[in-house]
Amino acid sequence: MIEKVIEILSEFTEMKTEQMNRDTKLVADMGLNSFDVVNVVVAFEEEFDIEIPDRAIRDLQTIGNIADYLESHV
Repeated sequence: MIEKVIEILSEFTEMKTEQMNRDTKLVADMGLNSFDVVNVVVAFEEEFDIEIPDRAIRDLQTIGNIADYLESHV
């Protein structure tokens, strides 16, 4: 799952995939802004055919958070 998360995130940042890991922060490390985060969430919703509630989005701060969320909801 982590590899798929990194693959999708790589479309939204110039950070190299080999620099990304579970602890990489979307905003602080990857430089994503709030608009980018919304687009990232939409990409995950479309890829995995799920709906991520707004209240859950604020907890998705790292690549690991996203992978864990998807593993428990897909």
